[in-house]
Amino acid sequence: MADLVTAALAAGADVLVATPRVLSAVAGFNVHRGLLALAPVPPPRRPLEAVAGARLMLVAEAVNDHENVGALFRNAAAFGAGAVLLDPRCAEPLYRRSVRVSLGQVLRLPFARVQPWPGGLGQLKAAGVRLVALSPGAGRTLADLQRTDEPTAVMVGSEADGLSAGALSLADEAVRIPMAAEVDSINVATAAAIALHHLGVVGWPA
Repeated sequence: MADLVTAALAAGADVLVATPRVLSAVAGFNVHRGLLALAPVPPPRRPLEAVAGARLMLVAEAVNDHENVGALFRNAAAFGAGAVLLDPRCAEPLYRRSVRVSLGQVLRLPFARVQPWPGGLGQLKAAGVRLVALSPGAGRTLADLQRTDEPTAVMVGSEADGLSAGALSLADEAVRIPMAAEVDSINVATAAAIALHHLGVVGWPA
């Protein structure tokens, strides 16, 4: 880890050496691979600040599982989303499990909480962002959704209840992902990945 230590020192960080036993005690359990990092939580961004300049973004409602939140960030980064917006009930992205599952993308992608919810989504609409809701009950499919150059936000809800009626009422369009009849739904992070691939830079024709 010499290169990482050198970079940390150059950035002004303190680097401490400890035994594996001490590291495990600090973390609370043996989760690390010989390295732990501690950093201050940055000041929260405002939604419009977080999405500034983004053509594609992800919006999540009531996703309270840390692994799912981490996976949403990882998929958002993989398919070209420039920001992630969360409602007040979503799990904390900077929780260590979310950070690990995201492969560190929660430290790279701008994100913000939308409050009040869902009324705060009106700020996005007023700024010209198209809100696309993923809902199993939608009449149109994702394949029917026209790709445009206008800023677009993909909205996903909790795996238990999906998007709330209030959030759906603010969506410009609602689409579903067709699947086998015997399967009720797919993981929220998987659904988001499919939609972001369709709408993102990877989904555009070469």
